[in-house]
Amino acid sequence: MKNVILQLACAVAVVSRLATAPVHAGTIFEVTTVYHHIRVVDQGTERILFFDDAQETRMSLQNPAAGHFEYTEFFHMPWLWNHRLTNVLMIGLGGGSVQRAFERFYPEVVIETVEIDPVVLRVARDLFSFNESPRQRVYIDDGRVFLRRTTSTYSLIVVDAYVSSRYGPAIPAHLATKQFFALAAARLGTNGVLAYNVVGSLQGHQRNLVGSIYKTMKTVFPEVYMFPATTSMNVVMIGTKSTEKTTAAQLKQRAEAFVRTRTQVPPWFMKRVGAFRPDPPPNLASCPVLTDDFAPVEGLARTR
Repeated sequence: MKNVILQLACAVAVVSRLATAPVHAGTIFEVTTVYHHIRVVDQGTERILFFDDAQETRMSLQNPAAGHFEYTEFFHMPWLWNHRLTNVLMIGLGGGSVQRAFERFYPEVVIETVEIDPVVLRVARDLFSFNESPRQRVYIDDGRVFLRRTTSTYSLIVVDAYVSSRYGPAIPAHLATKQFFALAAARLGTNGVLAYNVVGSLQGHQRNLVGSIYKTMKTVFPEVYMFPATTSMNVVMIGTKSTEKTTAAQLKQRAEAFVRTRTQVPPWFMKRVGAFRPDPPPNLASCPVLTDDFAPVEGLARTR
């Protein structure tokens, strides 16, 4: 509790100095917090949130529901493994685009978010049309600490949390280990699903990190699948508690049934199903399993 109070005090102190802080051209908000250098930039019809010069969230100024990154749409794919989602835990808030989309399209779902930086919550509220409500709750805490302390179970856990490193955005090491995934799995219900964003690609940039995350998830989840983005260096991994392996044909059938039976679905839902990869990364054999004692996330991000 003392740590949270200290974080809030630091955040308030930093934000109070914003009026006199110099900003870059096009920047409407800029601040350095305990965790990030945050900038919000308006470029043409879009508003972009930067963490340490990496784009975190993008939003259309004319239509706040549009303009987000392609990879965030893969966070909706867990419906195809658990069609009875009732509550979702998201680790990492950013500008809240995923949270707003879940609130809009799935009125039966309660969304809880854990965000370590209180200034990020303020930015999401003030500049990215994010609103808390009984269905949209935010806790200021470390994601792993929250999972360890909570007694709740979830239908879906989404992890999209990053810090700055020497090589650009990096996954916090304590959110990338076998022990973390075991903890997350313990907080999932019987048919629970984990969705996890990795910055990288299957055969190029940061492929060793992608392979290591996949291999580490596979030590905990019976099945792991991938959805690589085409417009950014992101691979969203899906870990399921079910031991039944899913084929591309089966997934397409489930998606068609999902779209047919729902009153509203994201317009791009079927298109994203086509990115499904049921096979492991090609470099899997050479990638290490990450543990609390050995998690060289930065080194894996550097290798090509």
